[in-house]
Amino acid sequence: MARAGMAQCLTGCWYQSRLALVLWPLLPFSWLFGGLVVLRRWLYRSALLRSYRLPVPVVVVGNLTVGGSGKTPLVLWLVSRLREQGWRPGIISRGYGGSDGQVRPVDASSQSSLVGDEPLLLARRSGVPVFVGRDRPAAGQALLAVHPECDVIVSDDGLQHYRLQRSIELVVFDGRGAGNGRLLPAGPLRESLRRLAGVGAVVWNGPPESRVVDAARHSPQFDMRLVGQHFVAASGEQRRCAVADLQDRKLYAIAGIGDPHRFFRQLQALGLKFAAHPFPDHHPYQASDLTFASDGVLLMTEKDAVKCASLVTGEAWVLPVEAVIRCSQPGQATLFETILEKLHGRTPA
Repeated sequence: MARAGMAQCLTGCWYQSRLALVLWPLLPFSWLFGGLVVLRRWLYRSALLRSYRLPVPVVVVGNLTVGGSGKTPLVLWLVSRLREQGWRPGIISRGYGGSDGQVRPVDASSQSSLVGDEPLLLARRSGVPVFVGRDRPAAGQALLAVHPECDVIVSDDGLQHYRLQRSIELVVFDGRGAGNGRLLPAGPLRESLRRLAGVGAVVWNGPPESRVVDAARHSPQFDMRLVGQHFVAASGEQRRCAVADLQDRKLYAIAGIGDPHRFFRQLQALGLKFAAHPFPDHHPYQASDLTFASDGVLLMTEKDAVKCASLVTGEAWVLPVEAVIRCSQPGQATLFETILEKLHGRTPA
């Protein structure tokens, strides 16, 4: 837990409006990191490092910041829309949090410790083939070899994985925006905000930040809300629980996502009162992490549930969410129309 506390402290410093004093010694490393990022991208764009094109279009859903920002609900939304329109998508992911990074399929019975928490959630929710692997082109090739019917690949994360060529990039920001605007390790950015000039769309999972909005002014931007109105049993049983059933009970809430307080605010918006217990993104839960909830009801995200279900001994509920996306400007093409135009090789009207 000491390491988890340090990680949360560092993240808190990153998302202050100004560079925290404790981060000043890290600035030289950020400058070095930035130079390596620019060099690496130039090597790929100059074809000095080889990239690979899969035989089907690829949509990359990623972010510029470290940690989760809402990519997984957006991937699920996109896969659902594609299936409604007759496409046969597959999903690839790095499998962050998995044990070895090897290419392998993911199904509902996979272990999160082996394949990662987000890929397991995607496999359980999406209804489409899911493969993981540190080498994203190899994961895509393996998926297509087993499922040749797939005609589009959605990559969960991978914005900086330039070995994989892509048809369109979607970048997700949550309400924390770009934090202090610094590159790792002095800030949360994996790449400079200038990177947004060439992306297909920016999706806001929270209030837009003016600095990022301006950096992405040449790309369409969209607003995303995550909506959840009922709870399901963490045990996997086919049981539901209404918000009213949880009123006036002793509630505890956990969240091991990029911004745990986003989940806590959602519970508060539902009118629930609870004790909040944030954890770092992708936290590898152990039974001892949850002993505080032995005298009450535990609430959690879907991402937490894929790791916690077997650890919970008492009553526990999960809040499933669906992404709702709308245009940020009147008259602009919808996000799905923007994606389809790119998949068909045209520029959106």
